[in-house]
Amino acid sequence: MTLLALALAAVLAGCAGDGGDDEGPGVSLILKTQTNPFFVAMRDAAREEARAGGTRLSVAAGTADGDTQNQINAIYTAIARGDEGILITSNGPAVNAALRLAEEYGLYVIALDTPLDPVETADLTYATDNFAAGRLIGEYAAARLDGEKAVIAMLDLYDDQVVSVDVERDTGFLDGMGIEVPDKRVYGSEEPTGRYAAGRGGDYEIVCHEATQGAIDGGRQAMEQCLSRNPEVNVVYTINEPAGEGAYAALRAEGRERDAFIVTIDGSCGGLESVREGVFAADATQYPGKMAQLGVESVAEIGAGGEAPELPDGESFVDTGTNLVTAEPIDGVESQSVDQGLEECWG
Repeated sequence: MTLLALALAAVLAGCAGDGGDDEGPGVSLILKTQTNPFFVAMRDAAREEARAGGTRLSVAAGTADGDTQNQINAIYTAIARGDEGILITSNGPAVNAALRLAEEYGLYVIALDTPLDPVETADLTYATDNFAAGRLIGEYAAARLDGEKAVIAMLDLYDDQVVSVDVERDTGFLDGMGIEVPDKRVYGSEEPTGRYAAGRGGDYEIVCHEATQGAIDGGRQAMEQCLSRNPEVNVVYTINEPAGEGAYAALRAEGRERDAFIVTIDGSCGGLESVREGVFAADATQYPGKMAQLGVESVAEIGAGGEAPELPDGESFVDTGTNLVTAEPIDGVESQSVDQGLEECWG
């Protein structure tokens, strides 16, 4: 209650909304950060939908990936402000207790991009099937190797907490390559060496699992660590495009950018241009704008007295879709061209 009182004081001190109708239903969009272009695209789409639909939108974020305290503060502020709902890209399970409190106060909670753990902590989730996205780039990597030994660097998100998007993309990639993953709830349960079964199949060696924090600097440092262990890395999985950009910088510094290929997940307009330029071999797309637009629309409908959206039968979230984009298509692997991907990038 003390925290709620402090949050209310902040609201009454004049915190302004970020778009839409000041008299409309209130929606808080709470992002991981406002520096990653992925979340910037989400914010911009939410603002556009709020203006179109007469919704009062407030935007807050952590200072970096993993910053849960600022997200918790934003949840308390949303409660104190009397918002109808919260849209959140969670930085970790530490936010769950505050979200449950928000639901007790009558706010409708929607997770965007990253399903909460447990997923039922949110009333609804709009997200990419991150396991499927990882599997797409894994299938492509295996096919591109054409039976060659895979010397793999795994550039993940965190090494100090478990977040579903991190685990699902990682294990999805390995599953797509045809590498057995005994426990898909964590990464690193696979054997470090063995054979991959997808494509023509072949031997593999996993050189490293390194955290990147989803950032360019983190990706570069992680790639440097992996190359120091085995400079013969020829396949690089990255959690997202910024990590992939950093990995490419490290490979280029060692003169190995032509000896290894990078597969990643995000599908930003800039990232797809990097596919065209050969920085990334393939990119699994996501649609953060669609997630945010659907989230704002749903809360506005509930605030106007409408029914809450329903999940598809047998599903725990609403899948907003993913596609594989590459400039070098391979027979037997379904993909889009860069031009096709750019038509929908981050919409």
